[in-house]
Amino acid sequence: MLTHEGAAGVSTRTPSVTLSSMAVPLAYFITWTCRGTWLHGDDRGSVDREHNSYGTSLIPPDATRYANAAARLNQDSFQLTATDRLLITRALEKTCSHRGWTTHALAVRSNHIHCVVSADATPERVMHDLKAWSTRALRQSSPSFDKRPIWTRHGSTRYLFDEHALLSAVKYVLSHESNPRAHARGSF
Repeated sequence: MLTHEGAAGVSTRTPSVTLSSMAVPLAYFITWTCRGTWLHGDDRGSVDREHNSYGTSLIPPDATRYANAAARLNQDSFQLTATDRLLITRALEKTCSHRGWTTHALAVRSNHIHCVVSADATPERVMHDLKAWSTRALRQSSPSFDKRPIWTRHGSTRYLFDEHALLSAVKYVLSHESNPRAHARGSF
């Protein structure tokens, strides 16, 4: 398994298809952010319930929408520390091992997580379990995490159907640290 830590954000889109309607993917490229670190209307673009199908465009930057989203936050956003990232990395590795999933690449950054995982479950289930185990690890490490939401509501779940897509996602996750600005829009 390959792991890497970093500090920049990306944006990805979720395909609106079911596993039963297509070929089984080789893996999933899953990304989620820390709550409050990437709001709708952000200059980097964002995804909402109307802009989350495969091939749809990102929500364009919108200062008013961003300000409204920021005003609705009931707690400040936060950045993961190096210690937090190490705890999360271990929790993600443990989750995948326990579930029998294969981790191809993993990057726990200061404000988001990237995982490239092969699993015998839906990407939503994979993301749910990875977030749950990570949350438990953080809450066991410090009472400061006890009462606060840690992650965004969902995230991105890209299906990787062939070897090229899998290798591109792994390369993106592992090379992102060396040049995070080159990947700011999340394309790989």
